[in-house]
Amino acid sequence: MSPVKAAHTRKTRLTHTPPVEIRVAQPITMQRPVLVLNASYEPINICGARRALVLVLKGVARTEEEQGAILHAARVRVPMPSVIRLLEYRRIPHQTRALSRKNILLRDRNTCQYCAIVLNSGELTLDHVQPRSRGGLSTWENLVACCHNCNRRKGNHLLNELTEMKLLREPRPFSLHTSRHIMRMIGHSDPKWRRYLYYES
Repeated sequence: MSPVKAAHTRKTRLTHTPPVEIRVAQPITMQRPVLVLNASYEPINICGARRALVLVLKGVARTEEEQGAILHAARVRVPMPSVIRLLEYRRIPHQTRALSRKNILLRDRNTCQYCAIVLNSGELTLDHVQPRSRGGLSTWENLVACCHNCNRRKGNHLLNELTEMKLLREPRPFSLHTSRHIMRMIGHSDPKWRRYLYYES
């Protein structure tokens, strides 16, 4: 190959080198948390990237911030969202979330409320602060995340009967304010969330 032709070939390769893109989104990318904003830009929820993509493709929401990865489907090239915004305002009632095991663990951040150990959801149970056998009810104020060891230690006792056990914090209903606090915590891992979670003025 002549020097002139070789130089032309190198120049062509430099000019036409395609940008590096993720051709197939990995499962961990599809499950990555995405911040959901109301039409007013108020943060109202967190969902997985797969659900966020569905909302965007259906025209229910638009992408406000991107992750940086690209999903390639049939004739479609879609940036993976980090923040999406609903196109129609959704009225959010000022009430607590549904009382459930999942929401109790989310409120308590997967942390045993007696020994402060952080575990996976499957390794935690729920404890009635005032045992059911002693009149305790299944309410936000009486249910806490608890590891199995602490659950066995506490047994059927009240906390004032156990000098070595106490609650990390007073259990309260999982309110919208609590939800925003959780969003702020998760947002530490994605700087693009900061402007929507009131970190910046």
